Amino acid sequence: MSFRRVVLALVVCFVAMMSAARAQGTTATEAVAFREAAQNRTAYVLPPEKLKLAKELFRARATLHFLGEGWGILQLVLLLALGVPARMRDGVERLTKSRWAQCFAFVFLLLLLITLLNAPLRAYRHHVAGVYGLSVQGWGSWVGDQAKSFLLAWLVGGLLVMVLFWVIGRSPKHWWFWFWIPTMAAVLFGVFLSPILVDPLFDKFEPLRQRDPALVAQLERVVARSGVSLPPERMFFMRASNKVTSMNAYVTGFGPSKRLVLWDTTIAGATPDELAGVFGHELGHYALHHIVIGLLFSAVGLLVGFFVAQRMTWWLLGRYGARWGVRSQNDWACLAVLVLILNLLSFVSEPFDNAVSRSIEHAADVYGQEAIHGIVADPQTTTQQGFQKLGENSLDDPTPHPFVEFWMENHPSTASRAAFAAAYDPWTAGQHPKYFQP
Repeated sequence: MSFRRVVLALVVCFVAMMSAARAQGTTATEAVAFREAAQNRTAYVLPPEKLKLAKELFRARATLHFLGEGWGILQLVLLLALGVPARMRDGVERLTKSRWAQCFAFVFLLLLLITLLNAPLRAYRHHVAGVYGLSVQGWGSWVGDQAKSFLLAWLVGGLLVMVLFWVIGRSPKHWWFWFWIPTMAAVLFGVFLSPILVDPLFDKFEPLRQRDPALVAQLERVVARSGVSLPPERMFFMRASNKVTSMNAYVTGFGPSKRLVLWDTTIAGATPDELAGVFGHELGHYALHHIVIGLLFSAVGLLVGFFVAQRMTWWLLGRYGARWGVRSQNDWACLAVLVLILNLLSFVSEPFDNAVSRSIEHAADVYGQEAIHGIVADPQTTTQQGFQKLGENSLDDPTPHPFVEFWMENHPSTASRAAFAAAYDPWTAGQHPKYFQP
């Protein structure tokens, strides 16, 4: 009973926090802007030659996305049906009696096989990005990044898998809960360390005030208006132009590792006012506690996912375990079963996860547009033009297919964001801002 109470308490806390986060809902001013935006077909447009490329790219991205999801599931079914994980297990058990060595050897073999099976699709995706001018990264650099990602996944994954099987051995019925605790600790640790240790392995960062002191001064005005604590030493310049041509900015880390990163492509392609709008959007993620909300969603999603994975593992092992050569849930080969189940759950939950993400991104859009009021002359036009540049640079389709957008897009469409920005003006008579006092 005490175990159930612990789980119930966690769920209640999550529901309470999420209810508080969504308490404001959609304001009347937002609703008016949504209605006007729905009729606006000119806020984001592309010239004919770019429109053709954007639609081709959208179809290619959607095809590769769903093909990749399906292949990721099918390959594990085939590997299990052919008894490959069982033979890997037998091999590592003959190799050594050490559980640690067996774990890292098995994870290495399974991860390597999955990486090789996915390599053609990943390589083709990189090729497509190059063909459409979104990537300028050479193949040598790309392979180097893939190798770094593989090593990180192996080291971190090996440690987590070792913990997983240790927990399974001691709590066969409740491992889904007890493994969830160190997994969430690892997630928090990863979010904290990523900007300090992981990101610099792939890209070069410099303090923004060393690159552009005038821009930092402009951005500090937005910081002062928002009330968020983000000193200049937490603002960073990232050299993205040696790999991509697209524009981006993001927030990362928390506590002492909290920082905002602007890509050099964004700085080169946007005006100072547009950069202030981008910065305001990213500050919104901090001011509205989106990182915390995202972690809470991850926590609940993992808890539910691990619970369902345990139940499905029992059923699959009872029905197919002997045929696959998987002895029990404490068998190294069972890792392939768990990965298969988690891939299935990830695919099924993808629309929900992306709907939450789109809601969060819209809230940050509203916050960013309000944050630059009084700092830039025309927040509506500035924000709308910023989305025009962002979309044109990335070849975003102005009319994406609704189902594809619903399933795989974690941001609202560029067209809808631009149209909303053009319509949203909470500073006019009779309207009210959502996050800032008039």
